[in-house]
Amino acid sequence: MSKVPVYFMPGLAASPTIFENIKLPEDQFEMHFLEWFLPNDKESIESYALRMTEKIQDENPVLVGVSFGGILVQEMAKHIKTQKVIIISSVKSNTEFPPRLKIARATKAYKLLPTQLLSNVELLVKYAFGNNIVAKRLKLYEKYLSVRDKKYLDWAIENTLIWTQKKADENVIHIHGDADEVFPIKHIQNCIVIKGGTHIMIINKFKWLNENLPKLILNEKE
Repeated sequence: MSKVPVYFMPGLAASPTIFENIKLPEDQFEMHFLEWFLPNDKESIESYALRMTEKIQDENPVLVGVSFGGILVQEMAKHIKTQKVIIISSVKSNTEFPPRLKIARATKAYKLLPTQLLSNVELLVKYAFGNNIVAKRLKLYEKYLSVRDKKYLDWAIENTLIWTQKKADENVIHIHGDADEVFPIKHIQNCIVIKGGTHIMIINKFKWLNENLPKLILNEKE
């Protein structure tokens, strides 16, 4: 039996090391890790997603995306045939954004963000993971955030907020924590809820994911 190709897309500014604890049975799955590259000037997320699909070496893959990576894999799936699309700590449409993000989009307040300062790791960690970061965890997260280029950060933040998808794809499998501080659960519909899961549960809820991702991919009952 041929193995199922599974491609993982990390979140905003994150490197594939966020998936270091994710282990799928090697006899059934082949894991691949996608990385952010610099966008072209004023590039749309649709164009970027199409370019990212060029990194896919298999037909009919499973795409797994975290946070902004979850938005990107949904856009990628509009260009290629996929077996499954699974998003973690993300949104299925812009209607699932919390009010503060909708306001930021409407007022274009995101253009005022000092992204050049986000090359400071502490600020970047707080922006990407929320303010409740304990100092001793800062070093832990530092290694996960590898993309600190201002052009990328400006592009990624803007394209998160101006994402135009208003209707969720019912076939997308959505895994979400009930303690997610970036995309609060009260605004999320039709998802698998992980108790105690925060926006970084790809890192600290990996045991649940390792146990359940294979079942979700293969349509087995939990």
